[in-house]
Amino acid sequence: MKIAGSTALVTGANRGFGRHLAAELAARGATVWAGARNPDTVDLPGVTAVRLDITDPAPVAAAAERAGDVTLLVNNAGVSTGTALLDGDLAQIRLELETHYLGTLSVVRAFAPRIAANDGGTILNVLSWFTFPGVGAYGAAKAAAWSVTNALRVELAGRGVRVAGLHVGYMDTEMAAAVPGPKADPAEVARLAADGIEAGSYEILADDVARRVQAGLSGGVAALHPALP
Repeated sequence: MKIAGSTALVTGANRGFGRHLAAELAARGATVWAGARNPDTVDLPGVTAVRLDITDPAPVAAAAERAGDVTLLVNNAGVSTGTALLDGDLAQIRLELETHYLGTLSVVRAFAPRIAANDGGTILNVLSWFTFPGVGAYGAAKAAAWSVTNALRVELAGRGVRVAGLHVGYMDTEMAAAVPGPKADPAEVARLAADGIEAGSYEILADDVARRVQAGLSGGVAALHPALP
């Protein structure tokens, strides 16, 4: 789809990658709604802040009413609790699932009919194949979001709504501040994401981590986890 002239809504747009992507879309000529739990924290010029907590049905419905002209939806809002699956706090694991899985689905359910009614458009879900045992809750929730993306892609194809997934490892944002090692530049990932949207890509691989994991998926467990006995 063409970004210039579109109307986009980015969840979690007050900081991190969401802020970079909202800025990129605005620079390319989109009218941008910037979703955040606290709209006062949105400081991007040229965008309109809207209250949006993706885990709460009321503000999701209210945002869909207010931003009913959306043709591009970016599901970026997320949380990383650093919780392990085996002995981590179940409440934190539920929070990850409520956010990445059910929260993303809730926003899609609210906005997809409006995008379809606006002559179609694109939904982009920010995903990740990257996981470690110590942060298994995040990986499991993102895996659920990936499955949701694949299912919705088929369900919405006949309604003129393209569903894409952005796959990336760690980005140099506040969420990954404590993670050592190389991280992708969120501004560059935003540029690649916007390019992928305009190209009509179903999967956008933003860094080497995503490309390596995608290649490993066809190789089975041995390719994904070579250290296993």
